[in-house]
Amino acid sequence: MAKACLSILAEAFLVYYFTFGIAHAVTNVGRDQSALLALKAHVTNDPLNVLASNWSTNTSVCNWFGVTCSPRHRRVTALNLAYMGLLGTIPPELGNLSFLSLLNVTNNSFSGTLPIQLSNLRRLKYLSFRSNNFSSIEIPPWLDSFPKLEHLYLDGNSFIGTIPPSICNISSLLTLDLSFNQHQGHVPSSILNIPSLLAIDLSNNQFSGPMPSIYNTSSLQNIDMQYNSLSGALPENMFRFLPHLEELHFAYNQLSGQIPSTLFECKQLNILSLSVNNFIGSIPREIGNITMLKGLYLVYTNLTGEIPGEIGNLQGLQVLALSSNRLTGVIPPEIFNISSLTVLSLTANKLLGNLPSNIGHSLPNLQQLILGGNRLTGPIPSSISNASMLTLIDMPYNLFSGFIPNSLGNLRY
Repeated sequence: MAKACLSILAEAFLVYYFTFGIAHAVTNVGRDQSALLALKAHVTNDPLNVLASNWSTNTSVCNWFGVTCSPRHRRVTALNLAYMGLLGTIPPELGNLSFLSLLNVTNNSFSGTLPIQLSNLRRLKYLSFRSNNFSSIEIPPWLDSFPKLEHLYLDGNSFIGTIPPSICNISSLLTLDLSFNQHQGHVPSSILNIPSLLAIDLSNNQFSGPMPSIYNTSSLQNIDMQYNSLSGALPENMFRFLPHLEELHFAYNQLSGQIPSTLFECKQLNILSLSVNNFIGSIPREIGNITMLKGLYLVYTNLTGEIPGEIGNLQGLQVLALSSNRLTGVIPPEIFNISSLTVLSLTANKLLGNLPSNIGHSLPNLQQLILGGNRLTGPIPSSISNASMLTLIDMPYNLFSGFIPNSLGNLRY
């Protein structure tokens, strides 16, 4: 009797599944198709003719260009229409793609607003509207509706206003790029303290006010806030919370005060760019501790004092740019032993003394030697020609004497 009841229940389930379950699945797939057809209808220019020729109701949406479906449910999980030159607007129906985890329309010409219905895409992990024409609108406040979002790219538009607090609530965020917009106001500290954040790019905006504090984000590897109007001193202890920092870009702001010595506790740092600010004081000798450094950019930073010889410890350094400061003294000879250097730019300072007689012997990769606008004296060493990869020698406005070495004619590049 029990087996008979189980058999009846199993049969009833199968009947239900095939009559209602499949119908429900078909309805959902049809809903995905309707959402994509709505997007197609909102595209007013399709220069590659992809949507017009490929997005046809005669074939499954899973075969449409730029569309990826899950193998089990055949639901749309990814929509990638990057670099297609599409012109149009984003329809609210796109919010019906409830299985979507990736939405990428990078480098098109979409404009208008971002409809609130997109907040229904709760499975999103990757969202990119970068390099479109979303102008004169603010970033919508509902971005924290994506509990799984890891990568958010809104750069290369003309978004205005401040950073909405909702972004700071996306605890899963790994990458945030809001660069090349028209954002204003202060940078909220909470945005730099998203626990999972690896990279943040707020460059080329109109942010002002002090540099926000960092106290909870040891994961950060890349911070880019160059080309803004940030002011004030860098917090002395902010770098103690960034053990994994690899790139720091604060150039072209209005930062002042001394460069914090704690910055040089970031032992993983590859790029340090602080150019065009209003710092005071000298280059901290602790800079020699960042042995992973490849690019050091301190141009137009108002620095004084001597160039620390500890820079010679940076044996992986490729670019040393200290131009247009008020640096004095002789150029430390240790610098000319950094064999990885490709660019050495010390122009427009107050540097003195002779160049080392063996200046080119340990610089096999040097391409640009820029030493103009100083007070360098003595002969131009013929050993410069040993730096055989040189493409530019720029040393005007000094006090050199003697002959121009014939060996410079051997520099075929």
